[in-house]
Amino acid sequence: MKVILVNGSPHKNGCTNRALEEIQMQLKKEKIDAEIFWIGTTVQGCIGCYKCKETGKCVFDDKVGEFLELAKEANAFVFGSPVYYGSACGSIISFMDRVFFSGGEYLADKPATSVVSCRRGGATETFSQLNMYFTINNMPVISSQYWNQVHGQTPEEVEQDKEGLQTMRTLATNMAWVLNSMNAGLEKGIKKPTREKWINTNFIR
Repeated sequence: MKVILVNGSPHKNGCTNRALEEIQMQLKKEKIDAEIFWIGTTVQGCIGCYKCKETGKCVFDDKVGEFLELAKEANAFVFGSPVYYGSACGSIISFMDRVFFSGGEYLADKPATSVVSCRRGGATETFSQLNMYFTINNMPVISSQYWNQVHGQTPEEVEQDKEGLQTMRTLATNMAWVLNSMNAGLEKGIKKPTREKWINTNFIR
């Protein structure tokens, strides 16, 4: 089994990455492969052209396409972001908008969660913002002992957030438990749920 940990920060080795490293370390202790995927410093936002619905692929050839190829074979996901002005940074939102719009079927029914890093405040708002992507895509959301956040302005300061790092380890342990439980269920013949055809309505009459 494999989990992809998405580093949505423009800083490859910053605070968000430190949180993901703690999760990666614990997942490996649980005998689950874990890869950190950095989205880079700039990600094109979705332009709503709907070409992906015709071709199955986004018109922009960048990290989104690279990630979706990995997502096809992955079993679970963690998306991480720093807090910018009380919300997720622009690059991770652009990334997730396009990932879920053009390739949501590769993530559906797979466990996911988000983690956030902040200096002081805005973590819970960002955490809620990121989780919205999972709950609209039939993805089981993995929780921990506290909201998934670490505090610090540098990776060295994150090291001092003992509870935050423990929350990351607990999150990884819970992720491993859910993945192992799902795998055991499949071995016993428990299939994914059969769902109704989507009723797509709006409020314009």
